[in-house]
Amino acid sequence: CNLFMSTVGIIVYEAHANYFKAEKLLNIKTTFGERLDKQAPLVFILPSVIIILFFSIFPLIVSLFIALSRLKFVKGGVELKFIGFLNFKKLIFGSQQYHLLGTFDQLTPIGYIIISLFTLIIFVWFIRYFKSQKISITGSIGRIVVSGGMFFILLLTLINLTTPKGLPGSLVVTLVYVFIGVLVQFLVGLGLALLCVKKIRGRSFFRTVFFIPMMITPVGIAYVFRMLTDMNKGPFAPIVTWFGLAESSWEVIPWGARIAVMIGDAWQWIPFMFIVLIAGLESLPTEQKEAALMDGAGSWQIFRDITWPTLLPVSVTIILIRIIEAFKIIDLPNVMTNGGPGIATESLSLHSYFNWRTMDLSGSAAVGYLLLIVAVFICVSFVNLLKNRIELAHR
Repeated sequence: CNLFMSTVGIIVYEAHANYFKAEKLLNIKTTFGERLDKQAPLVFILPSVIIILFFSIFPLIVSLFIALSRLKFVKGGVELKFIGFLNFKKLIFGSQQYHLLGTFDQLTPIGYIIISLFTLIIFVWFIRYFKSQKISITGSIGRIVVSGGMFFILLLTLINLTTPKGLPGSLVVTLVYVFIGVLVQFLVGLGLALLCVKKIRGRSFFRTVFFIPMMITPVGIAYVFRMLTDMNKGPFAPIVTWFGLAESSWEVIPWGARIAVMIGDAWQWIPFMFIVLIAGLESLPTEQKEAALMDGAGSWQIFRDITWPTLLPVSVTIILIRIIEAFKIIDLPNVMTNGGPGIATESLSLHSYFNWRTMDLSGSAAVGYLLLIVAVFICVSFVNLLKNRIELAHR
């Protein structure tokens, strides 16, 4: 409804704008009724603007005010007291730091090597940028902010995950779901799309089968994988017993629980990657491939020089959509592990939900806004980093 009204409003606005522009050029006098018609675009656009304000912007403003306040339930209603950024301070530097950021330890040699490699990549990236002719103050500041933010995220993740005494918080766990989960989903979806685009027997059947998981609700998928990973009564319990692993459980192993959640999430979202990528592959022109084959190019050369550059805009779009969705993951870790063991599988959305369930609405809103800030930063950085390549691909 909102999209329809916006479209109608834009069409009417353009028509009226063109009409009154022509009227001005021809010096045609207008009557009072015709002047009232000038307000018609506002009448058409106003309902959609009101809907956007009511359902999108207004809740954001209210939740921000709650995040900056202390909310208490009192007799007859609620009591709000403005406290500024104290809720955020408690999450980042205070008593809830372990829950959001985790516990820290000194970096291992592997961590120092990864940090050194990342620093070298950033240094080369800046050198290539300053050697180009498209240098601007905004671009330089943006690259400094992006590189600084990514360095902090990488450092935080390495300290939590690779050190002996480091324990990741909900922010690091969410980043694991986003980066590792989305990368695996994209690679598997791309591989399946490359297979099913070939002329193989039964490819229509496989396309249908691969698309089925998207029709199941996330809660249903969570319960399915909770049953599949049951070490005592699940369908794979006899195999587990045969290997002598019946006494162990993936639910008490942090990485086992995270991998189980990511497998369930991948099973649900690989079909989305697959169906979009296969549509992109089938829309590619065949003339360039045929010419490359005539010149003796191999399959890898065709994919690297023809298929991938053309498929890059589609790939960036679906990865961006999946990154946004992965930041909001809550169903699978809640149903499969309830965020455990400890907080090993707890995402930021689940963290916010747990705060809300304990009636800490201000803390829940603060976690939600931190999730919004991190998600927007990573998504904008991702698009800006690949913007030049996308423009080259379109050319």
